[in-house]
Parts: sequence; structure tokens; C-alpha cells
Amino acid sequence: MTEALFTPARLGDIQVANRVVMAPLTRNRADPETDAPHDLHVTYYRQRAGAGLIVTEGSQISPEGKGYAWTPGIYSPAQVAGWRKVTEAVHAAGGKIVVQLWHVGRVSHTSLLDGAAPVAPSAIAAGSRTFDGKGFVETSAPRALEEAEIARVVEDYRKAAMAADAAGFDGVEIHGANGYLIDQFLRDGANRRSDGYGGSIENRSRFLFEVLDAVTGVLGGGRVGLRLSPFSNANGLTDSDPMPLFTHVVKGLNRYGLAFLHLVEGQTGGSRDLPEGCSIEALRALFDGKYIANNGYDREMAIEAVATGRADAVAFGKPFIANPDLVERLRRNAPLAAGNTATYYGGGAEGYTDYPALADAAV
Repeated sequence: MTEALFTPARLGDIQVANRVVMAPLTRNRADPETDAPHDLHVTYYRQRAGAGLIVTEGSQISPEGKGYAWTPGIYSPAQVAGWRKVTEAVHAAGGKIVVQLWHVGRVSHTSLLDGAAPVAPSAIAAGSRTFDGKGFVETSAPRALEEAEIARVVEDYRKAAMAADAAGFDGVEIHGANGYLIDQFLRDGANRRSDGYGGSIENRSRFLFEVLDAVTGVLGGGRVGLRLSPFSNANGLTDSDPMPLFTHVVKGLNRYGLAFLHLVEGQTGGSRDLPEGCSIEALRALFDGKYIANNGYDREMAIEAVATGRADAVAFGKPFIANPDLVERLRRNAPLAAGNTATYYGGGAEGYTDYPALADAAV
């Protein structure tokens, strides 16, 4: 019997060969001059095309959206050209790939922004760290976006969706998770605005819905997914009452006909425990579309989640780093290789494209 995890599915307009998703993984290997992906990225993603769906590393929608050294963008002709080589390689290998649209907001450093302060809903520091190309440094104090500027940021998302289409992606995933800009607008720990984008849950959600309007206006809802981390405190983010907030958000998603909702279940890359009164299952039940589960899944958990209908697909992150053929290994219940953490961020081919597949490892 073939486990449901390894059977085809449709995520909106995207037909996938199996329900194992490669989660977005920041690897800091873009061209230092242009923030464009290059031939190493072509090899890396082609090696992992056995995933039902690849979600690329977060790719900034504008220079202002950058928060880490050597992360790729999706706004310039050079970046579109670099990504097009990636999408062509993945498609030639039988895979599907979406780009994650990213604006880090306050999680950045002036050295990455030509000396400018990061932008955020309010001038409240993240108190987290970022990678500036030399090491990990404290994030810089942000400035609050003027209300008149917000439309410009929404337009940057729209242009990035057009760039993603030009680069040949099957769709996009909007990054609304892990303490970055959209998440900052949603949470009252980072959003102290008194205008139409702050205060009530409806106002704090407004930016997200404006971004969704813009991106689905370009691609259609069936080629757009959204990643959220409702109960994560990543990058210093907090909310006084997340369950009503994300109940409102998830209900509002149903009008878009999205390809999928991708939730980080618990703390980002950490505990799956939730605060009292908070429930992933309750949020999942409110969403009419396809659901991708994420956070600490192993083979047994993933098989069970899809078999029971609790999830339509399951995203794996770190296991894809050292196991380019992760789907085949999971299918065979073969051992997984361990990644070299020293080469996760920055560098070249070592620890990026030199992990062997099962057949090569045997040799």
C-alpha cells in the first residue's frame, strides 16, 4: 500500500506528485553584488526536485526588504534571470517550485540597507540578531512606516509577484510568519500604530489582506500560498491574545481561493507546545483550502497527518539540507543523513550541493 503522503495532490492550481513539501530555508549564497541566484542554486534546487513542492528560501521583494547578507531578491532583471534558470531546471526534473516573497521589516541591520534604518509598523526594536556577512549582529532600531508609505510596500509585493511569474515559478508563498514585516503588523507586541493599520485586530490585519489583494490580483488565488506562525515568538515577536487575531485572519483568507495555508505549528524550529487556549486544529478547521503542516515532523508523524486528513501535505526543512532525495528516503524508510551546521549559512558548494543521494551514498 502506498501511504497517502506519497500520492499526488492539487494545491490550488498546482498539481504535485507527492505531499512532501520542501520548506523555505535561508542559505545565504546569492551573488554578493546583485543578490541574484546563480548556477549553485540551479544545482541545489534541481537536486531537491523530488519534493512534491519546493518553497524557495525567502527572497526579498525590494532592497528595503533585505535582512540578511547574501539572500536572494525577486525584483531585479538579474534576479529574475537567475531564478528562471532555477525554475527551468526544477521543471525539467519533474518538480514544482514557488518562491517565498519576503520583507523582513525590522529584522535587519543598517549595514544591509545602505545605512538606512529598517522599517516596521512601529519604531520598536526586534531585539533579535541577523547575519551581516561577517557574523551575527544585533538588529538595528527601526523607523515606523508612514501611512502613505504602506501602499508603496504593497506595490513592491505586487511587482515581486509579476517578477515571480516572469521567472517561471508555479506560484508564490507570501511570508507572513516568523516575526517579519507582515507578522509585525499583525501582532500588538510590534504594532502600536494609532491609524488604520493599528489598534483593532481588523486594522492590524489590513496590511496582510492588502498584500493578498495585490498578489492574487497578479497570479490568481490558486497560485498563491501563505505562511503564518500564529503562536511563534520568533524574532522577538509577541501578541497579547493570538487566538482571536489568527481566527480573524484565517477566516478572511477563504475569500481568496488560495493554493494553500502553511502553518508553523508551535515555536519556529522549536517546541510544538502551544499557549493555553490556542489551537492549530481550530485554525485549520476554519480554512476552506489545502493545509500544509510544518514544524518538527518525522516520517511517522507526516504519514499519520496526511492519512488522517489533518494535513494535505507536510513541509520538511532541515532534513532537505543533507538529504536532496528526502522523498525517496522517506518512502523507503531509509536512514537520513545529518547536516553540517557550520555550512548552513554562506559559503559555496560545500554543505550545499555536495550531499549525496541514497544511490551515490551506497557507492
